[in-house]
Formats: sequence, C-alpha cells, structure tokens
Amino acid sequence: MNYLNTNNQKILPIVTELNVLLADYHVYYQKLRNFHWNILGKNFFDLHNKFEEMYNDTKLKIDEVAERIVTLKYHPISKLSDYIEVSKIKESSPLLSDEEMVSEIISDHSILLEQLNLVVDKAENAKDEGTLDLMGAYIRELEKSTWMLSAWSKDTKEEFNSSFVN
Repeated sequence: MNYLNTNNQKILPIVTELNVLLADYHVYYQKLRNFHWNILGKNFFDLHNKFEEMYNDTKLKIDEVAERIVTLKYHPISKLSDYIEVSKIKESSPLLSDEEMVSEIISDHSILLEQLNLVVDKAENAKDEGTLDLMGAYIRELEKSTWMLSAWSKDTKEEFNSSFVN
C-alpha cells in the first residue's frame, strides 16, 4: 500500500539526499561533542554550553531525518564508516582555539545549508510536503544559529549593513 501517494521514482532522489544530510549531521554532531569537551580559555563557559545545546539539537535532527527516510519506506544509512565516507563535513582536531572552533562550525553550517537546499529541490520535484516542512524549519534554525555564531566572532566595532530599501 502506498499510504503516502508518492511516486517511488521521485522519492529515491529525496532519500539519497536525506542520507547525505544524515551523514553530515552525524559528523557535525561528533564535531560539536569534540569541541564541547575540548574548549579552553576565557570563552569556555559560553562555548561549552553553546556546543552542548547545539549537539543536543543535532541529535534530535538526526533522529528526525532517519525517521523521515523510514517514513518514505527506505532504510537510512547507519554505519559510522558510511557517515564518514558520505559526509561533506570532515572531522576536526580537538586542538583548536575557540575562534577556530566557531569558524569551523560556521563553515559546516554552509555545508549543511547547501545539503538542506538539495533535499528541498528534490522534495519540491516530488511534491513531498512532509520533507519540505521539516527542511524549512531546519534551514530557518540553522540560519539563525549561524548569524549568532558569526556575531560572536565579530569585533564589537563592526556594524550592520546600513543600506536598505525604502
């Protein structure tokens, strides 16, 4: 029974991109844990807590993405070796400064946003509203998190872009 009323030929590209996203989130999750455990310096308390908040959020997203794949009637990839092979996000050294850690996380956000948009493209093609809804929320949250980390990285004398449309 096709309870989703979907076309399997249109679903497979979505599942393929969701599995890449799943791999990306797994490597990203472990990187956040790495940074949480290994942060040092004056920003320890702020970043230790922020990284924990971020990896807990990512853990939920990992489960939701995997369950979305199962909902679409496919198996999610689930081996660590596959995650490392498939992910566009790469592992990191624990021996980074706080600024290097944040910079790496911001860079990883660009990779995640790119992958999220690939999933959206495939889901739009298949009219898969469930996946579109999930990805839209992830994109919005990731953009906000990136803005906040980027603001943390800036010099306090920097200003917002003052040009605007009347």
